[in-house]
Amino acid sequence: MTRVQLVVRGGTVVDATGTRRADVAVGEGVVLGVDPGIDVPRGATVLDAGGCFVAPGLVDLHAHLREPGAEEAERVETGARAAALGGYTALVAMPNTDPPMDCAAVVRQVRELAVGAAAEVLVAGAITVGRRGEQLAPLAEMAELGVRLFTDDGAGVQDARLMRRALEYASALGVTLAQHCEDACLSADGHMHEGEWSSRLGVPGVPAAAEEVMLARDLGLARQTGGRLHFLHLSTAGSVDLVRSAKAHGLPVTAEVTPHHLTLTDAAVGTWDPVFKVNPPLRSDEDLEAVRAGLADGTIDAIATDHAPHPQEAKEAPFDQAPPGMVGLETALAVALTCLTEGEELEVAGGRPHRPEGRQGGGGAALPFERLLGLLSWKPAAIAGVSNRHGGPVAPGAKANLCVIDPTAEWVVDPARLASRSANTPFAGCRLKGRVRHTVLGGEAVVVDAEAQR
Repeated sequence: MTRVQLVVRGGTVVDATGTRRADVAVGEGVVLGVDPGIDVPRGATVLDAGGCFVAPGLVDLHAHLREPGAEEAERVETGARAAALGGYTALVAMPNTDPPMDCAAVVRQVRELAVGAAAEVLVAGAITVGRRGEQLAPLAEMAELGVRLFTDDGAGVQDARLMRRALEYASALGVTLAQHCEDACLSADGHMHEGEWSSRLGVPGVPAAAEEVMLARDLGLARQTGGRLHFLHLSTAGSVDLVRSAKAHGLPVTAEVTPHHLTLTDAAVGTWDPVFKVNPPLRSDEDLEAVRAGLADGTIDAIATDHAPHPQEAKEAPFDQAPPGMVGLETALAVALTCLTEGEELEVAGGRPHRPEGRQGGGGAALPFERLLGLLSWKPAAIAGVSNRHGGPVAPGAKANLCVIDPTAEWVVDPARLASRSANTPFAGCRLKGRVRHTVLGGEAVVVDAEAQR
């Protein structure tokens, strides 16, 4: 009989099957029991979950861990630690490293770097060699290693014929392509959303069409090939409409949005602070409202961080020279909980993100906590192909990958205290509601009382 080694006591279990008050007993890396009042054997670790929700660990579909090649910004170890502090037990590492993850050798290297990390690191392989969009990468050899997602993230595959071939190949392999939707000709030389604020500031803009044109093209290719497509960090009202229509017609597509596209608009760029520079750019009030509506009606399947760390000196460059990107692994859950479930409005540097006149905070009905967890846990786990060990129901026999969330804890984001090697967060100084108290990976407590144990 397997010995109980850890008990999560006094919480409310929330998963895809519902909500119930129960303790959770863990041993040998799996859940042994989910019942009220579980006896704690001598020597077992007890994690207090009083007043908290006990949920399957969160799964991030979109994180840049920078290693190999840009270790000054992030390492696999530090990114995984930040993830665990944010409640994630698994995250997908994007392939725009140096060298890029476009072959089995680099995939193996990143996996070796992840051994012993505080979260499971899943590797996304590149679609094309060097992410240059000219020649298909050896998808089969990476798929043989268990890679389930492929993307050239940071650059969309510009060649439609090549993308068609990639979808046909991926369909035969049973893997999913994840597209960064950006027509490079339309977005060239742009540094923020093309709209009222880019005109005011005199900054070249990236039109919504840059995203929507490629999205529409790839939906047509998915219809023709039957290949599965996941759309990364969508940001415009037109994109949400296109995905909504595609799903209504039965196309095998999924989509994600980021916490920053759900809470910030291009008005924040009026501060000229490069921390608000991101790709795709922060969009208009109308786009923000449409993206939230897409979450509410099920058009959007997941919230992903697009965690993109950069060294301080890079982000201190002039706005047009600074690289795009924001860190987000430690703040994603709390930002989403504060704004989408609690309906509060964040105070960001330089003032509040603009909202359409007459709208308050959440811009509509609050998203139930259970729905929010689905967008952060079991739905992305299914897209990543790891539902067998992450995001599943908290039940006997399941892998013990869990997070314990205190929904009432309030905290202020201090960039200097983040576990990431970089501090480029747009939410510095924001008061957030909701914090991860504990994270359990493979039956081991890797975060206890909001402190990393690895």
